[in-house]
Amino acid sequence: MTSSILVIDVGTSGLRAAIVRPDASVDAPHYRSFRPTTPAPGLVEFDATEMARLVLEVAHLALAQGGPVSGVGITTQRASTIIWDRNTGVPIGPGLGWQDLRTVIECIMAKAEHGLALAPNQTATKAAWLLKNYVGDAAAIAERAHDLCIGTVDSWIAWTLSGGALHVTDHSNAAVTGLLDPTSGPQITWHERACSVLGIPVSMLPSLVPSSGVIGMASALPGSPPIAAIAGDQQASLMGQSCVRANMAKCTFGTGGMMNLCLDDAQPASSLRTVHGTFPIIAWSRQQKDSTPSVTWGAEAIMLSAGTNIDWLREDMGLISTPEESHTIAAQCDSSEGVFYVPALLGLGTPHWDYGARGALLGLTRGSNRSHVVRSVLEGIAHRGADLLESIEADYPLARVTELRIDGGMSTNPTFVQALADSTGRPVSVSPVAEATTLGAAYLAGLAVGTWSDLSDIEALWTPKSNVEPRSHFDRASVRGQWKEAVTRAAGWITELSSLDF
Repeated sequence: MTSSILVIDVGTSGLRAAIVRPDASVDAPHYRSFRPTTPAPGLVEFDATEMARLVLEVAHLALAQGGPVSGVGITTQRASTIIWDRNTGVPIGPGLGWQDLRTVIECIMAKAEHGLALAPNQTATKAAWLLKNYVGDAAAIAERAHDLCIGTVDSWIAWTLSGGALHVTDHSNAAVTGLLDPTSGPQITWHERACSVLGIPVSMLPSLVPSSGVIGMASALPGSPPIAAIAGDQQASLMGQSCVRANMAKCTFGTGGMMNLCLDDAQPASSLRTVHGTFPIIAWSRQQKDSTPSVTWGAEAIMLSAGTNIDWLREDMGLISTPEESHTIAAQCDSSEGVFYVPALLGLGTPHWDYGARGALLGLTRGSNRSHVVRSVLEGIAHRGADLLESIEADYPLARVTELRIDGGMSTNPTFVQALADSTGRPVSVSPVAEATTLGAAYLAGLAVGTWSDLSDIEALWTPKSNVEPRSHFDRASVRGQWKEAVTRAAGWITELSSLDF
């Protein structure tokens, strides 16, 4: 019998299916672009029905090419929200992307009036908005309390693959919804007070299941393989880069940037954003013999724009023709010669959480040229990576990250990777696959169905594409000092947005 795993990976701009073999090789990959729409500034929507169709399409193609599997792993973008009729399987309205900002006012009011710390990029206020605008008032919502399903993308995909048999989410996805009860301890339950304040019937929310464990059958696929794992994309990437022990960290550089630290089984004292701008997360949970979940906690730091800045260089400035060219152009000079770029096109994120900060290009002289500017953009993103690492270590002083593992599209850029090693002062190990989320979902599913026996097997599978050391001649203290001065100049540019605090 095969021990391979089918992975469904739904990202922000596309989705894929692939078969992961027991040696961690990725076979039979199939990808479909699936970009959200922006009907107005700040609004991000998607067609959940089309998403489901494409998921089934790529899954069937992968299985046809790669053969039968022992289990299915699901990993998805987090906090994007869908509500559908459990009788028909038809969404009541558009899916709202995690980037959607239409509920900023609702978040401010929830904090001011009820003391609930919610952000517009969480599920909570998105679900409330959909109910209000597509169902009606409190009476109408109550009448449909048992007819509607609220879910994040993982819930929708599990529903699709199971033919409507499963309405679930795992702990890693649930923890970023804003709807988990932070006081529920190891049992982990929905936050009834938050649901009541927002007008969300708890009966509409999915059942909570472990990230790793068989939860049902993918009856919509050939052979009905068991669905054995669900995980948020960043948590899957952490597992996919074999960061399975305390103090191991990875950073994913895609459209934005996410740094995640693996902690242990001790629940953090608070579920809120910490003093240095990071967030406690559930890294993953695993099914135990007594049916209770074993939870591994983690921490997350966020930069709001990473690869977005490369898109800006190409699409808007015309300084490069392809993302890959950013390396070749930047490599034409050994240094940016004092030019600094602050990648704050959408604000800053950890540690500053200044939504009104804006991108800044500083230190230009008559001698500054195209290569200096392109290099400064890559170095600026690397400096933001160093900011994330410093913030995580400040919030968790017992953690000392000795090696930073990276994946995402920018992990293939040698100039950027070297800049990251220099700015962090740490060795950087590059993932063997650009999208480590696929491996992580496979590992979690494989642990549940016996492809791999324990976490030591997962550790042994780590084979980095390359290892990059910080350059000995790089004056990190001086350059980082200049960088921090540059950030202060970019901060607070739009006062009204800088005053927002979620």
